Amino acid sequence: MSMPLVVDWRLVTHGREKRIENKENMFKITFDGYKLYPINQVIEIRRHDNSDQIGSGKIVELTWKEDTTICIYQLISLYNVN
Repeated sequence: MSMPLVVDWRLVTHGREKRIENKENMFKITFDGYKLYPINQVIEIRRHDNSDQIGSGKIVELTWKEDTTICIYQLISLYNVN
């Protein structure tokens, strides 16, 4: 059985990110399906597919489990205030 996989160089959050308590500027987001991002590289962060970049982040951990991707990232810079 094949495993569908999406490779992306920008993180689109759709507002679903959750701040990780007791860790500065660290967030967790879960996606349906399997996604692959570069680890420890600065990438764009956007709210929606067609929106402007809201900041930059660095993905520090990816976990694939039960047809979901769990992504832990550090917000490096924020270009505007929510």
